[in-house]
Amino acid sequence: MSPLEKKFVFLWVHVIKGQTDLTLEHKFNPARRWKFDFAHIPTKVAIELEGGTKSHGHHVRHEGYRSDCEKYNEANYMGWQVFRLTSDMVLSGELERLSKFISEKAGKI
Repeated sequence: MSPLEKKFVFLWVHVIKGQTDLTLEHKFNPARRWKFDFAHIPTKVAIELEGGTKSHGHHVRHEGYRSDCEKYNEANYMGWQVFRLTSDMVLSGELERLSKFISEKAGKI
C-alpha cells in the first residue's frame, strides 16, 4: 500500500471507525484489469485516491487523466458511484461523510 492508502486505512479504521468494511483493490472490470483503491461492493461505492496531483503525477498528465476518465466512465456505466479524493482530502471529516453516505445507502438496499 502507498503512504496515502495507509493514511486512509488508519483514519477509516481508527479515527472515524468507518461503519462499513471496504475491499482493497477491488477488480471491477477484469477484462481491462481495472480496480478501485477501495470499494464497498454491496452498495457499489468506490473510493479512488488520486495521489501526485501536486507533483504533476500520473493523474494530471494527459494520458493518465484520459485513462482515468475511461475507467471512471466505465464504472458509471456498470452502476458504480466513484468518489475521488486527492491527498489533502483524506481527512477525517471527509471520510466521516463518506462513511455516513455508504451506511445510509447500505440501509436502503
